[in-house]
Amino acid sequence: MDKTTNRILAIDLARGISVLMVVIVHTLWIYGDIHTQSETWLGSIIHLIGKGTPMFLIAMGVSFTLSRNQSIILSIKRALYILGIGYFMNFMKFILPVLVDTVPDNFIAAYGWTKPVTLDNMLYMLGTGDILQLAGVSLLFMGIINRFSKNKFVPVLLALIIAVFSKEIHGFRLGIKGVDYILDLLWGAEWNVYFALFPWFSFILIGMFFGMWYKEQNKSNRYLFNRMGIAGIVLMLLGGGLCIYNFTYHFGDYFHLGPGGTIYLAGFNLTLLWLTNLLVTRIKKNKVFEFFYYCSKRVTTIYVIQWIIICWGMGFLGYQQFGVTGVLVLIPISILVTLGIQKIVLDSWLMSKGSKRQSIKNSKKEAIVQKT
Repeated sequence: MDKTTNRILAIDLARGISVLMVVIVHTLWIYGDIHTQSETWLGSIIHLIGKGTPMFLIAMGVSFTLSRNQSIILSIKRALYILGIGYFMNFMKFILPVLVDTVPDNFIAAYGWTKPVTLDNMLYMLGTGDILQLAGVSLLFMGIINRFSKNKFVPVLLALIIAVFSKEIHGFRLGIKGVDYILDLLWGAEWNVYFALFPWFSFILIGMFFGMWYKEQNKSNRYLFNRMGIAGIVLMLLGGGLCIYNFTYHFGDYFHLGPGGTIYLAGFNLTLLWLTNLLVTRIKKNKVFEFFYYCSKRVTTIYVIQWIIICWGMGFLGYQQFGVTGVLVLIPISILVTLGIQKIVLDSWLMSKGSKRQSIKNSKKEAIVQKT
């Protein structure tokens, strides 16, 4: 743990690595052709990388339990803020390119639509349930759980219930427009929501469990990550066994997991977090780690930037047009452009904003001194 910042460095490292892995995955999805995605070594490796998304969610749960203010009111404010960013991102990556007519025809066709894109089509894209929608909705429930129970076994019990029963309620709707969209965010089985609360909230709850356990053990990193490693192996064996028994039900597809798939991925990512802690404890602080810590602190803005850049790029590069070589070239370009915008535009703007605030504070102090 970094005593100067009260942060768990392994969690920061894992989160920083995760957000850059997301850029790689999305570059493949948008630019790689179907053959490259499904039948090449590159597609196989990147899809394996994509299985690390729950690591980010577990880290979110741990970080929430360690935050200074966990009140329901603040959780609601954070939730609305994250949801606002999520829908802003959808507008920028989907709606704006549609309005300026730079979206490739085959991208529209992938939705089963034809041009011109209708208002209903645009509303569908605007409402896409991405990981930011998941984070926002999850925060609403995290504040409530934390308010009414400090028992660490409550989150892990809820995680188990959600993992087991998600498949049974997937796709349940009432046939009421608007209400059905909310239900889709909770447990949708369609492709308008990629990260429904059920089962993905399970990973965040597991993170909350370990975060509470960590606090009980006087914030011992060794204790926390050793338990994560043990739990990870057990869950991988259990979930993996269930997936072997009935892969279609227990895993299905990555975005609509069954019980076995959820349990397996929870174990897989807990094991990755244990390995991440080994790196932090056995390797001295270095520039590579510092780079990932930098990304971790800016995880939300980096996530938004990379999606917008990659989607806007379709207007110039097309949709799913590249083979292995093309994707390999585009991956570092996507990362560099994303980080360049983060560093040159957002960081500079935030620094300027911070300087103005400090200048105003100093002016107020000087005015007070002069009056006295």
